[in-house]
Amino acid sequence: MIDLIAISPDLMAAVSATLTPFAAFFLIIIFFRARPKVSAALSIGAIGVAFISAVFLLIRHWEITGPIVMTGRWMGTKGFTLPFGFFLDPVSLLMLTVVTAICLLVQIYSLGYMAGDSGFSRYYAEMSLFAWAMTSLTVSPTLLQLYIFWELVGLSSYLLIGFWFEKFSATQAGKKAFVMTRAGDVAFFLGILLVFYGLGSLNFTDINAPESAARMPPLLLTVSALLIFCGIIGKSAQFPLMTWLPDAMEGPTPVSALLHSATMVAAGVFLMARLFPYFSQSETVMTICMSVGCISMLLAATMAMVSRDIKQVWAYSTISQLGLMIMGLAAGDRFSGLFHLTTHAGFKALLFLCSGVFIHAFGTNDAQTLGKKHCRRMKLPMICLVIGVMALSGLPPFSGFFSKESIMTALAGLNNPIWLAAALVGVFLTAYYAFRLVFLMLLPDKPEETANEAPHLHGVAGVMALPLIILAGVTVGMGFFDTDLAGFLRGAVTPSDYPFSHSPWLPITAMGLAVMGGLLSWVEFGRSGAARKGFVARVPALLNLFQNRWYLDHLYRFLVDRVIDRGISRFCAQNDQRVIDGVIDGFAEETVSAGRRVSMLHAGMIQHRIVVTFAIVVFLALYFFLS
Repeated sequence: MIDLIAISPDLMAAVSATLTPFAAFFLIIIFFRARPKVSAALSIGAIGVAFISAVFLLIRHWEITGPIVMTGRWMGTKGFTLPFGFFLDPVSLLMLTVVTAICLLVQIYSLGYMAGDSGFSRYYAEMSLFAWAMTSLTVSPTLLQLYIFWELVGLSSYLLIGFWFEKFSATQAGKKAFVMTRAGDVAFFLGILLVFYGLGSLNFTDINAPESAARMPPLLLTVSALLIFCGIIGKSAQFPLMTWLPDAMEGPTPVSALLHSATMVAAGVFLMARLFPYFSQSETVMTICMSVGCISMLLAATMAMVSRDIKQVWAYSTISQLGLMIMGLAAGDRFSGLFHLTTHAGFKALLFLCSGVFIHAFGTNDAQTLGKKHCRRMKLPMICLVIGVMALSGLPPFSGFFSKESIMTALAGLNNPIWLAAALVGVFLTAYYAFRLVFLMLLPDKPEETANEAPHLHGVAGVMALPLIILAGVTVGMGFFDTDLAGFLRGAVTPSDYPFSHSPWLPITAMGLAVMGGLLSWVEFGRSGAARKGFVARVPALLNLFQNRWYLDHLYRFLVDRVIDRGISRFCAQNDQRVIDGVIDGFAEETVSAGRRVSMLHAGMIQHRIVVTFAIVVFLALYFFLS
């Protein structure tokens, strides 16, 4: 623990980074809902202060050697105290900067995208609520405090996904996201209880300490880590809880960029990185994490290959890339997972915001329709979209190339080559589905006539263009800072996290597969006279499998209908009717019956009582007289 007096600037910056968004949320909801401009100014100003505070902390502690813990007593009893405060280390400082930067750019972009919306003030209030929950989550010093803000992130995401609640599909998507993520969070909470049972503490410093493995039985450690990982599966939309994320695209596009590509869903990967020393103490846990990440990466990539909804393709891509991050962490290299999380936040937010420009202008999510409507005439978002796609595909010199290479290097150091082979397949599929969208939009088959082209299609509003330019610049340049970022994160990872030697053939192979995926996509969708029909479409059974998301939603519906509705719910209903109600009704009926029998003794028949009384008196008189 460090003296609070010596680090008062850190405390002030941490408070500013976390509480200013909450202050904006409170003021907008209570006082300024009827004043949209004031609401937007408050929200953007608050997240701007948070971003400046995060950058201040990052620069101030760029060479940090140990965590800075600033806590106070929240609650407790004799011999036990539950703290509440701030935990600053390279992992939290990096994530805090990423979150505040993306939130700031998205809120600026939203000034143009959400202009004129009837819920403008409510939108910025919910954005501020999300920013408060997410920033507080990143600097939590205990697992319980993190869980509290983890749930608040889920609440704010529910509100933002269903922001246009007049649409039935939006409300359904919000409920689906809330229910599926809660399923993982129940297991997460059970894991927290097991950690507390085994260690008697929920502080990250105690949980990640090397001696924690000696203090907990191996089985308890493994089970608790797997339960926590269930929460990661839900929040990061990994297999099998992965189908809620594409449906969550019903919200406004800036919401998709913020919650479901750059920050909220990345919270699961952040949690795994935060608990990396604890997870790595169990080989079983790491193997299961690797398997789940690999399956999620491949399944989501196949789903993206057959969708024409531009936002859903990026949603599937997010699931796939999060799976790749988890694979990097499960391979034992925390840096590679965090590095890809950082670069992915930039280029995926860029892809969503570029898509938002097209959707805002043309009113459709269909990539092929956008191509026919001459979306390529909007040069800035189209150029930025291509930059984002090249980064997503892992092509140099864009940031995705460097972060994916670090994960491939980590996987190459494992004894089992199947993980690296699966990741390379994922590289090929990613380039294929990403460039497929580009060719559908950039090189349409039969463009529509342009005589009635609207004037606003020739440019992009400056307030929406600025975030695109900044994110494109970050996407181009961030990869060159991989060495500096690795040096910064060495304060949070041990040298054993870097056991992998660089293989010269690996980046060449990965880049070659990405180029092959792009070329195949051009042959099928881009070249003149192309059939514009992917190879998957030539196999109807495979096409149906991918379009129906490997029938996962059908499985969930079957389980809900047969297991929950007809099984558990029917059993509970019958138990309630026959056992609980039966016992209570039977007791009540017997009580009523006994009352009726007893009532016969005083049914109001006076003549019978007089006769009985007379008889008793006569018998008593005779008894005393004769005796």
